[in-house]
Amino acid sequence: MVKQTGRKLVASNRKARHDYHLEDVVEAGLVLTGTEVKSLRAGRASLVDGFASVDHGEAWLEGVHIPEYTEGTWTNHEPRRKRKLLLHRHEILRLAEATRERGLTIVPLSLYFQDGRAKVEVAVARGKKNYDKRQALRERQDNREAARAMARRENL
Repeated sequence: MVKQTGRKLVASNRKARHDYHLEDVVEAGLVLTGTEVKSLRAGRASLVDGFASVDHGEAWLEGVHIPEYTEGTWTNHEPRRKRKLLLHRHEILRLAEATRERGLTIVPLSLYFQDGRAKVEVAVARGKKNYDKRQALRERQDNREAARAMARRENL
């Protein structure tokens, strides 16, 4: 068996960067069952409705959808079960302290394999208002138009 090296992205939550102001990003390990790992290796997962919470000094990832493994038997897992996050005590305390503040939540940004181990990148985030989202879109569009104008000018 050859050990896998590097980083293989399974799923990313691109909508999170649009809907939230990200403050503190942390990499965490995941406690998974065998069929969940096989399903992830097949590249199947969704972080769209996912969030993390801290209960009794432990961090949990909830709402993340890892579909059942197609070749699995009666030992298959539940697609949306709570999964434990593997973090250092001080990281859990920092996340718990941040989410006590009103308006902050912990959202998963990406799910990947790092050197053969399943990892999830979570961030403490504050929800954006609609006008913030419109402003970000306007800025992106303005930058794109400016880049186009510069490219046209260089071609002349």
